[in-house]
Amino acid sequence: MAVGSWQLATARANAALFTQTVLQSHIRSLIGEHLTDVASGDQHTVKPWFNGRLDFSPPVNDFAARGYPLLGGRLEYLGERQVAALVYQRRKHIINVFLWPADAAMAGGPTTVTRHGYNLLHWNRPDFTYWVVSDLGEPELQEFAGLLQQADSAAGVPR
Repeated sequence: MAVGSWQLATARANAALFTQTVLQSHIRSLIGEHLTDVASGDQHTVKPWFNGRLDFSPPVNDFAARGYPLLGGRLEYLGERQVAALVYQRRKHIINVFLWPADAAMAGGPTTVTRHGYNLLHWNRPDFTYWVVSDLGEPELQEFAGLLQQADSAAGVPR
């Protein structure tokens, strides 16, 4: 029982540390001028930009018609691997979507958390792990996450 308690405590601490790392990456992107490496609202410009820079092809969608336009993308480094960061906007609020191929070692973490005025949403799909971060209110951020999940389903990305 002691070993199980220790493992659970370690897993929670690691999840909290990773959540903080994701939040710090979001905040760093807002400071200075490194919001995007490729600035474009065209998903057919952003998606190919990742070719050769990552070992996977991230799904890229534009939700401008729903009030969440794509601003571009960039590379990030989280949990000892390169990940895609897609950047969206809702009015004046920036939304970072961090995603990478599903990986049990990096999949942990809460599904919803608020830290320092930022909302973080996290979910796993069979193909990808997602973290979405913004200072946008949680209901609108949940709406945006729903759009991402619907786009995955429509594109044939397994749930």
